[in-house]
Amino acid sequence: MSSLALAASGALAVPTVSSAAAYPVVHPTLADYAQVSAGTTPPTQAQCASAGRRCFSPQAVRAAYNLGPLYTDGFDGRGQTIAVFDSYGSDTMAHDLHVFDQAFGVTAMCGEEGVTCQPGMPTFSTLHVQGSPGTTAPPSTSQGTGQEDKSAWALEVALDVETAHAMAPGANILLVSTPTAETLGVQGFPALMDAEQYVVDHHLANVISQSFASAEGAFASAQSIEPLRHAFKSAALNGVTVLGSSGDNGTAGSTKTPVKSGGTTLPYPSVEWPASDPLVTGVGGTYLCTDPNATAGRVADSTDNPSKCQANPGAAEVGWTFAGGGFSRVFDKPGYQSALPAGSTPIGAKRGVPDVALQAAPGTGALVYVSLPPDGNSGLNCGATPCSTGWYDIGGTSLSCPEWAGLVSIADQINGGGLGPINPALYKLGADPATYAADFNDVTIGNNTADPTVPGYSATTGWDPITGLGTPNAAKLLPDLVSAARTS
Repeated sequence: MSSLALAASGALAVPTVSSAAAYPVVHPTLADYAQVSAGTTPPTQAQCASAGRRCFSPQAVRAAYNLGPLYTDGFDGRGQTIAVFDSYGSDTMAHDLHVFDQAFGVTAMCGEEGVTCQPGMPTFSTLHVQGSPGTTAPPSTSQGTGQEDKSAWALEVALDVETAHAMAPGANILLVSTPTAETLGVQGFPALMDAEQYVVDHHLANVISQSFASAEGAFASAQSIEPLRHAFKSAALNGVTVLGSSGDNGTAGSTKTPVKSGGTTLPYPSVEWPASDPLVTGVGGTYLCTDPNATAGRVADSTDNPSKCQANPGAAEVGWTFAGGGFSRVFDKPGYQSALPAGSTPIGAKRGVPDVALQAAPGTGALVYVSLPPDGNSGLNCGATPCSTGWYDIGGTSLSCPEWAGLVSIADQINGGGLGPINPALYKLGADPATYAADFNDVTIGNNTADPTVPGYSATTGWDPITGLGTPNAAKLLPDLVSAARTS
């Protein structure tokens, strides 16, 4: 496994954000997890059902979003690189990725533990910006124990890497980590943004996946976000697509996450940054109510968990209750959101979030393999049984974002290089009725009133503040996205 370590002193070619600024705590947008089995063999659906889950393998997810024809034509992301950004990283990721790929028959990557590299293989590598994980003190007790925080990020890392690879098995994966989520009282956003700047400046990736977020209202002011946007501006100039999870609290934001650690719930519907940034493609979430055993075709199946699927028979997807979405209080409506599909929720003067969606509900999540401390002292809660190494069913917009990153890498392969910001092209496709109907799965059921004290929104025909334009019919959408991007 390739590993690059950069010193903190001037290694990044951008100015460091002032330590006097007040930034919210960076938190992974990982909503919920459950360990469903130990060992290296993936669990059965019966095991998942006993945990109240419906678990999706890579093959079932690919079937639900129609990736098969792309793979048949040789489009699997090869030659492209997805950069996944997470605090701390994971020193077992190469091993865990190997177990995952062997279990599901996904293409092995050069850089996996025990894999002999061959010419043309996709690569897994890591980049530790500002030092290696664990070289700084753990977070303060106001964020929970350091072990709990790092273990949560380890789950996040495994989710991001394994699911992005599952969607685009030919793409390279670069895991970029910073050594802490909060350094000397200045939370981790500046470090993460500087890390992204380094990746853009050195042309290390053409897709950036961000499974972290904070409510806009948690920042000291709207103006305090602007100094953090430098990497996004550079990405747009360098043909790099940036994606961000829309969050896992519905419309409820807080001044600190979790609220029990001293934060307060914001008294108005809110959205999360970076997904709310106009230079970022915000990714929302759904309940994926398809057959988890299907490996061909999109087959709606409401006969099993979760209850939202059972309550909506015939619906292949339902807007996830906890999917972040709404309207920014910081950013004006970008021009690309002026034209929407017919029947859409209106977007007023401010940016609407998200732009697109994919599976995110924990009850219809993805299977991920994770190594945890052997003594069960991970700090994570797995009920009566301590969390341990094995298979987890994980949900959240932390799932939908890296999966979408995989899709974008396939579009980049079709294009012959990075597409850069894709939002103008997405909305261009959405504005044409025939193209929209062919390219997107329009999710029209569900709401995101996660907190009854904060009003939420309903899924509607066309764009809505839960699922955006909807979920992809990948075989149709990705070639059209490339064509639209070339003419936008």
